Amino acid sequence: MTDRRLWSYKDIAAHIRVRPDTVRSYRKHGLLPEPDLVEGGRPYWFADTVRDWVTRRPGHSRRG
Repeated sequence: MTDRRLWSYKDIAAHIRVRPDTVRSYRKHGLLPEPDLVEGGRPYWFADTVRDWVTRRPGHSRRG
């Protein structure tokens, strides 16, 4: 089952427990995947894109 909900910086930040400015910095430094959609100049990512990125990013722990 795919999750095609669109997430903003704020949504991603809440998911990984950081501030939205941190997520913006990740994008600026090329650490975040390219947005799935840009609307009105604002980037959005599918929830599945973010979840996949979280599992692959450095420092990710598989512990629950």
